[in-house]
Amino acid sequence: MKKGKVYLIGAGPGDPDLITLKAVKALQHSDIVLADRLVSPKILEDHFSGEVIFVGKECRRGASTPQYSINEMMTEYALAGKNVSRLKGGDVSIFSNILDELQVLKEHSIAYEIIPGITASLGAASYSGIPLTARGYSTAVRIMTFYKHDIVHQDHWKDLAETNDTLVFYMSVATLPELIEKLKNENISSSKKIAVIEQATTPLQRVHTCSFEEYETSLKNKKFVSPSLVIIGKVVGLHEEFTWLQNDHSQDQYFAPVENLNTYLTYKSVENAV
Repeated sequence: MKKGKVYLIGAGPGDPDLITLKAVKALQHSDIVLADRLVSPKILEDHFSGEVIFVGKECRRGASTPQYSINEMMTEYALAGKNVSRLKGGDVSIFSNILDELQVLKEHSIAYEIIPGITASLGAASYSGIPLTARGYSTAVRIMTFYKHDIVHQDHWKDLAETNDTLVFYMSVATLPELIEKLKNENISSSKKIAVIEQATTPLQRVHTCSFEEYETSLKNKKFVSPSLVIIGKVVGLHEEFTWLQNDHSQDQYFAPVENLNTYLTYKSVENAV
């Protein structure tokens, strides 16, 4: 039996119109989609009519599809001759476990394509009016994560506090108080700006900004909706001047919790048909 092919696809950060034409073509050539939680349901409604299996991860809620299960499904369908789209939020090469999936595909000699998507940092910055680099503000960007306490080496914090680079932290709002404290301990400028962007590029996007000096009274005790991205740097100060998308003031969630995904997709399909 001829093996199928696997498309490793970045779906973009939320706005369904940000998916690429190449990604749409791959979906249309696929028999089955293995989709992460942070994929707009509208993408699947508009561009795919076959079977969808949700394999999202939401580890802090205790709901997660183990990576080995995703690997098994991906290879079993492809070995059975089906074309598979492994659809991930954002870009496939930024914090997406793509290495595990590439290794298992190579191990089974399964053909694949890597189709990039707009990653969350680019989407969040653009939809917040924050250029990640700008003359006189920043000439470099560092994409990082601080989702657990030991992932950034202690010696690295001084450099992060002193740099003029824009810092972007994925999956880090739960540890944000500690992140801010570590930078303060290394004497980061009190005037440097922080932005927390919830549900970026969706109709429910909210942007919160303050300086390090204002953090204790402004953001420290806030609870943020997942997904949220943190941007730190002088460029954050451009948000108020150049923002073009109004904040949503609800606490609704654009992306359903993992356990509700099938119900959510059905609900959104009905809603869009009304």
